[in-house]
Amino acid sequence: MATRIGVDIGGTFTDLVYYDEETGETGEGKVPTVPHAPDEGVVAAISQHVPQSVIERAEYFLHGTTVGLNALLERRGAKVGLITTEGFRDVLEIRRGDRAEMYNLFWRQPEPLVPRHRRLEAIERIKADGTVHKPLDEASVHAALEVLQAERVDSIAVCLISAYANPAHELRIAEILAEAGFTGGVSLSHRISGEYREYERTSTTVIDAFVRARMSHYLKRLDGRLRDLGFKGTSLITRSGGGSMTFAEAEDRPFETIMSGPVAGAQGASEIAQRLGIEALVTADVGGTSFDTALIVGGKPQVLYEGEIEGMPIQTPWVDVRSIGSGGGSIAHIDVGGLMKVGPRSAGAVPGPAAYGKGGTEPAMTDAAAFLGMLGPGRLASGITLDIAKAKTALAPVAASIGQEVEATAVGVLRIASAAMANAMREVSVEQGLDPRGMVLLPFGGAGPLMATLLADELQMKRIVVPPLAGNFSAWGLLGADMVQSAARTRIMDLDDAAIAMVNKTLDDLFAGIAQRSEHLTEAAERSVRLDLRYKGQEHWLSIELPLEEGRIGLGAASVREAFSAEYRRSFGGTMDEAVEIVSIRATLRQGLPRREQAAVAAVGAGAEETFSAYSFDKKGRVPFRVVPRAAIAAPVNGPAVITESTTTLYLDAAWTADVGKQGELVLTRSEAN
Repeated sequence: MATRIGVDIGGTFTDLVYYDEETGETGEGKVPTVPHAPDEGVVAAISQHVPQSVIERAEYFLHGTTVGLNALLERRGAKVGLITTEGFRDVLEIRRGDRAEMYNLFWRQPEPLVPRHRRLEAIERIKADGTVHKPLDEASVHAALEVLQAERVDSIAVCLISAYANPAHELRIAEILAEAGFTGGVSLSHRISGEYREYERTSTTVIDAFVRARMSHYLKRLDGRLRDLGFKGTSLITRSGGGSMTFAEAEDRPFETIMSGPVAGAQGASEIAQRLGIEALVTADVGGTSFDTALIVGGKPQVLYEGEIEGMPIQTPWVDVRSIGSGGGSIAHIDVGGLMKVGPRSAGAVPGPAAYGKGGTEPAMTDAAAFLGMLGPGRLASGITLDIAKAKTALAPVAASIGQEVEATAVGVLRIASAAMANAMREVSVEQGLDPRGMVLLPFGGAGPLMATLLADELQMKRIVVPPLAGNFSAWGLLGADMVQSAARTRIMDLDDAAIAMVNKTLDDLFAGIAQRSEHLTEAAERSVRLDLRYKGQEHWLSIELPLEEGRIGLGAASVREAFSAEYRRSFGGTMDEAVEIVSIRATLRQGLPRREQAAVAAVGAGAEETFSAYSFDKKGRVPFRVVPRAAIAAPVNGPAVITESTTTLYLDAAWTADVGKQGELVLTRSEAN
């Protein structure tokens, strides 16, 4: 075990959880996010909620942030130039040659991060087998650099054809840039991605160059402020593919942190599933601006090996978290057709929902919930007390536009929001061939427990598990983020015993390269290997994890094919009588952090039960709800009830019962009669 602090930055609130090794206690805190300076929220959360003695002896600070993601979404990053192989200048615009929305006549592809006049060509060519077809013409590189320097670019992305097979020309270009006095950032594609597919690799390299400076400045500034607070340990940030990396490693590979924020909740859900023996669960992380959902099967999140942001692919491990613009701050409005919609526009942290009394006047989902009494008396984290009158005033214009009473309008807002969230959950589960009706729902985030029973009813789910520290669960998930580094290399070859020997040789190189870029990964780090396999003639592949013997694949080609066939049959319902080929080799090193116990926050000032009038979706009207502090629950609680804790509120409708589980979680079950 080790004392550690986790801080997750959301669109509305910045959440904190710390674990104190000496006392075994867990503490939490929630402060408003500072959108223009997110590190301000981090410092405020630590200063207000972590004792100085804990800060000074903490061994790890773990962080989840959307700084890199926001840089992409807002197009606020470095001014990037691109040097690529002659003839491939327009890869970023040609893309895959298809349409993302086939039947949308008005669809337009996103503008590339690098406009055409800053995309320059180097005369060279390397074949897919790594042999040099055309030597590098250094004069063409100098000519490209001259143009880019005149454009005053901040960073240069270098992505040459087949550099994954032979990086010699990219390395020489980097030397030329340094010799010519270029002092900006340089991103080389073979260091970013060792995989084929030129568009995807070029996109990933450009994204790295685009966010590198912003991420580096943010991490350096945050680390300095942590030191000023007295923190002396190691600073870590979560990776898009799960696990964590040091701030220094993140500065070198910022593209791996694009989905740093949403991944923490999936990590925590995996740990909960393992502890409680839950085979399949789906998460519902409802924050202030967005809704995130992920599928956890066998105690592990589903990991993809290519992500996408705003139509731009990124070749990196990527926990399959689906996000939509639906959260507590999502604004209810009337569209051009006269129908009521909820989101994706959000009230955010400033000014926030009208009921927060911070200047917001538009009706947010939180306003609808407050008016219906779903939040009980309305005493929230960060000292917020809901103003129900302002919530009603904000909802009134929307109600008038659709010819409904305010209460019916508020009910509609919650119904619309829950339907959108349920659709996202169907996508992430049904796409994997799993029926959500037989799964467990794990709600968390500031508004996750508020929406839990509505979501379960939408999906006909019978069991909900609300974890301890549910309001700050993503921050709790950060505390268990092991240090992880991975690498991949494309090597297309027929699957036979000679190929397995070549794979093992490549693995030695991959693991050595990973170890060189991370000083924190020791000999004790756990190795894992996956092979991307497909039938010959196919375009797409399946990734298969294989057992290792002394760090190498011990299975023969026949056994590897059997493992591939079993996964292919599970995914597609049958197999093919075709030869199998290896596409890519994936290596991962995982350095486990010391384990920490699950501990609930001490029941301080739990208070007595109250009774409050609120709307029941099951009864279709207002009925008396018990208001029960979570810390005071010692026996099953039958709905209708509102269960309160410091950073979230659980809405328990009439058809549901809540009981305390073996590790402090609340287990909600639906009556069979309903």
